[in-house]
Amino acid sequence: MKPREKFTIKEVRRIALAAQGFADRAPAGPVERRHLSRVLGRTALFQIDSVNVAARAHYMPLFSRLGPYSADLLERAAARKPRALFEYWAHEASLLPVETQPLMRWRMERAREGRGIYGGLARFGREQRDFIEQVHAEVTAHGPLAASDIEGHKGTSGWWQWSEAKRALEWLFWAGLVTTHSRRASFERLYDLPERVLPPVVHGAPTPKPEDAQRRLVEISAKALGVATQSDLRDYFRLSPEDAYPRIGELVEEGTLLPVAVKGWPQKAFMHRDARLPRRVEAQALLAPFDPLIWERSRTERLFDFHYRIEIYTPAHKRVYGYYVYPFLLGESIVARVDLKADRQKGILRVQAAHAEPGAPPETALELWRALNSMAAWLGLERVEVARSGDFAPALAAAGDTALREPEREVPPALPEVDEPAE
Repeated sequence: MKPREKFTIKEVRRIALAAQGFADRAPAGPVERRHLSRVLGRTALFQIDSVNVAARAHYMPLFSRLGPYSADLLERAAARKPRALFEYWAHEASLLPVETQPLMRWRMERAREGRGIYGGLARFGREQRDFIEQVHAEVTAHGPLAASDIEGHKGTSGWWQWSEAKRALEWLFWAGLVTTHSRRASFERLYDLPERVLPPVVHGAPTPKPEDAQRRLVEISAKALGVATQSDLRDYFRLSPEDAYPRIGELVEEGTLLPVAVKGWPQKAFMHRDARLPRRVEAQALLAPFDPLIWERSRTERLFDFHYRIEIYTPAHKRVYGYYVYPFLLGESIVARVDLKADRQKGILRVQAAHAEPGAPPETALELWRALNSMAAWLGLERVEVARSGDFAPALAAAGDTALREPEREVPPALPEVDEPAE
């Protein structure tokens, strides 16, 4: 793209959508590993979330950008040889390309010193070092292991009820001394040593200096965002201002980042030199709450004029839009949102509430209905049902009643049915 100094919101939105892969052509046939690699080349990571109300968050970005695919594609990339993905703390817990692992080692080294991790876990690391070393030795001798496999695990569940064994394993995970080998159907992690999980070429790669790794992470963030503020750039990999802002300045100096102005943004903005501005973007996608396009809520509001908060922890009577809400992207705008739940026993994707955004185009209801049916089929569900909750529910239900039957298309195997995690 020819260098420019000022952009409108609509232009920045198209640049951002293209950077995230929404302007790429959909696969003509089955989704394959090369398509997964293409999406990861755009997004750089998938955020992991344990909530399985409809689909776990890390499965959704591929579906949102490529359409129905076999869940086995992602699972093989994350847990089988040749392994393409590994888990670590990036933008929260994430799946990342294995090539990124050396760029995260500075964070692992800090974790060993008790820096950059949860305060309680850092304290546990200081006070229970002997026990942590025992757990590490157990994984070394018998891995891969889950916390529930280790003597002393009391079987408690939930993020805030970790056993001593789980705390030790999570400290080791932060520190890079163990990594995720795979996950059980319950979503419980199995831990093993990095040298037994990562490809040798990755595990044996030199460790970059922290400043070099951070600069590369900021550049990756810039490519994934297209145009971004300083805060956007550091948030993508959750870098501190002290680590991110000097690297941004260095990338500007070398010409990788171009300072730009965005009409209506008071903040300084930066564009990656390889960013592209399509003439238009014709997207149709349900977005998980932790999709990288929208996970930074203030950026989502700046880009799309769309105020979005997840309401899982909001008491039911105080929720505005629902428990687990998926925004609906149509064209270049977020035009609606739906609260979804997969009723796997009855084979129904339940739309528990539906709301339209101001100015949603007339075709929104029909396009959303089609997107919901595609998602239902991908999840192995038989139909979509719309509850009469939300201002857009009647229109969406009517679209379902009047939609013409489309020819059935072959859908890859559905996502596995699993229970809520024990993690």
